[in-house]
Amino acid sequence: MMQTKDRIRIVETTVLSDDWYVLKKTTFDFLRSDGVWQRQSRETYDRGNGATVLLFNRARQTVVLTRQFRLPAFVNGHDGMLIEAAAGLLDNASPEERIRAEVEEETGYRVQEVQKVFEAFMSPGSVTEKLHFFIAEYDPSTRVSNGGGVAEEGEDIEVIELSLGDALAAVRRGEIVDGKTILLLQHVALRVSDGLDPER
Repeated sequence: MMQTKDRIRIVETTVLSDDWYVLKKTTFDFLRSDGVWQRQSRETYDRGNGATVLLFNRARQTVVLTRQFRLPAFVNGHDGMLIEAAAGLLDNASPEERIRAEVEEETGYRVQEVQKVFEAFMSPGSVTEKLHFFIAEYDPSTRVSNGGGVAEEGEDIEVIELSLGDALAAVRRGEIVDGKTILLLQHVALRVSDGLDPER
């Protein structure tokens, strides 16, 4: 069977923007399944890879989420204040190292153990980013600050604690619309309903 790389011939790559992250336009030839080479052009946005974590207290069946302003959601008709699991770009760190630092910055909870549950491309039609998904146990004793993010980076983050049931209900009502958060909440809910450890 032919490998994918043998079906792609890069013709030209142009950098359209290199301001915040890198936006490129790539023209390439793609060998279709019918044996015909077809020229295509696509734009890709490269912001590096990232990690996200859902803080879960299994004894109390609660989760910790954040609420912050997201301009892209705002310009697409949302009020922009998204409820999300803590997340951040890797910035040359390991996913485990980066997410432990990010969750403390955003939520104020210091976690030592994080359990990776899967990886996923969230918008593969245009964004190169791959997300590493984690679950971590928390309790009140692990909170070392108020969180809130880094003001110098424009972050103004509200920390929210909800029961797992209330968080899932918020998904159904359309109050939680962030894809990574929905995936993590549903992962935990499925594991709990099956009587399994969400972190395994």
